[in-house]
Amino acid sequence: MSLRRPTFTPPRSSRWVPGNHFELLENGEEFFPRVFDAIRAAQREVVLETFILFEDKIGKELHGALLAAADRGVEVHVLVDGFGSPDLSDSFVGQLVNAGVRFRIFDPGRRFMGQRLNLLRRMHRKIVVVDGELGFIGGINYSADHVADFGPEAKQDYSVAMRGPIVAQMHRFAREAVLGRGGRKPQQQPDGKAQQKEPATAGSADAIFVTRDNHHHTNDIERHYRVALRSARHRVVIANAYFFPGYRFIREMRRAAKRGVDVRLILQGQPDMAIVRTAASMLYDHLLRAGVRIYEYCDRPLHGKVALVDDEWSTVGSSNLDPLSLSLNLEANVIIRDRAFNDHLYGRLSHLMENSCKQIKPQPSGRFDGLRLMRSYLVFHLMRWFPTWAGWLPRHQPTITMVRAAAAAAEADGAPGGSGAKSSTPNAGAAA
Repeated sequence: MSLRRPTFTPPRSSRWVPGNHFELLENGEEFFPRVFDAIRAAQREVVLETFILFEDKIGKELHGALLAAADRGVEVHVLVDGFGSPDLSDSFVGQLVNAGVRFRIFDPGRRFMGQRLNLLRRMHRKIVVVDGELGFIGGINYSADHVADFGPEAKQDYSVAMRGPIVAQMHRFAREAVLGRGGRKPQQQPDGKAQQKEPATAGSADAIFVTRDNHHHTNDIERHYRVALRSARHRVVIANAYFFPGYRFIREMRRAAKRGVDVRLILQGQPDMAIVRTAASMLYDHLLRAGVRIYEYCDRPLHGKVALVDDEWSTVGSSNLDPLSLSLNLEANVIIRDRAFNDHLYGRLSHLMENSCKQIKPQPSGRFDGLRLMRSYLVFHLMRWFPTWAGWLPRHQPTITMVRAAAAAAEADGAPGGSGAKSSTPNAGAAA
C-alpha cells in the first residue's frame, strides 16, 4: 500500500514562479526615466515604497509624475521611511495628499533634542508596481546622488524592471505593506481599483520574490544567498555596498573558493561612510586566504546589492550584506533564474572589475601575522553571534502613519495648527 505524502505549500519566498522577463537598469540614468514614464502611463494604480525620497530634482520629478497620475484618477499609494526621508516639506507632501495620493510614513519617530531615535529596523525596500503588471525592484532611492551629474559622490547602483506572474506576487505584498496590513492575511476583496487579472507570461525567466522582516521571514534573503553559494560550481560574483555578513555566509564563501569556484567580491573603495571600508577590510585576510578575490570599486561610492552564481542564478534588490539588512531592516530582493540575464549582469560586473576596480592582494607573511590572526578571530566570533545579539535589540512595533488630507489642506490654507506631513493621524495596523 502506497503512502500519500502530506501536502505542503512553501512560503512565499521559496517558490519559483515561471514566465517572467527582467531587464537590468544601471544607475539613475536608466532607472528614473523608466519609472517616471511608467507612472505617467499608469491607468489604474501605482504602489511605491522607498527608503529615501529627497526634495531635489529627482524627488520633484517623481512628485510631478505622481501628481499627474492622481489627477487623472489613478489610485496612488506611497510609503516612505521616516528615518530615510525625514525632511520633506509640508507643501511637497500636502500637494500629493490633496491630489488624492495615499501618502504614508513608516515609523515617523519624534525628535529628541534634534535627534531621531528610531534608528533600527528601517523600511529599506525600494519597490514600484504599476497597474499590477510592471514592477521595479533594486537599490536605487529617489535622490539626485544616483545620477552622474551629482559629481564624485554619485552612486553606482542597480535595479530591474520586470513583467510576468512574479509581479502579481510583489504587487500583493507591496499593497498590503502600504495599507499597513503587513503580517496579516490579505483581504478577500482588495479595496479601490487594484482588482485585476494576473499578469500574463512575459518571458522564460523563473523568479522568487523574497523579503526579510522581523516576524516570519527573518533570514530568507541570507538563506537564498547561502544555498546558492553552497551549490556554486564555477563562478560567484557579489557586488555589495555594505559587506559584513554573518559567520555562516562567510563560511559558504570560503568553502566555495576552496573547492575551486572563482569567487569574486566587489566592495566600496570610495565609501560614502569611512566605517564601511574599515569593517569590510577586517574580513579581507580571512577571505583572501581561502582564495576569494576581492575588488574595490574606486570611481565613486558603490551602492549596488547584486550577485550571480554560475550561469543562471542572480539576485537584485535592496538588501545589503551587513547586520542592518540581514538582521534588522525590512528588505526585498528578487531571485532570478535565467541564463541571458545572468550573462548580461556578469558582463556589467566584469566591466566594473576590469576598468574601475583595484584588486586587493593578500598581505605577505611577516611580523604582523599574529595581529592579523587575532583580529580575524575576533571578527569571526562577532559574525558568528551577531544574529543572536540582534534579537536582543529593541523590537518596537513600527507603525505606518497616513498623512491626512485635512491636515495638509489646513497647512496649504495657512490655518493655525496645520502642519502638513508632521500633523499625521496614525493608520491602524503595524508594518510588515
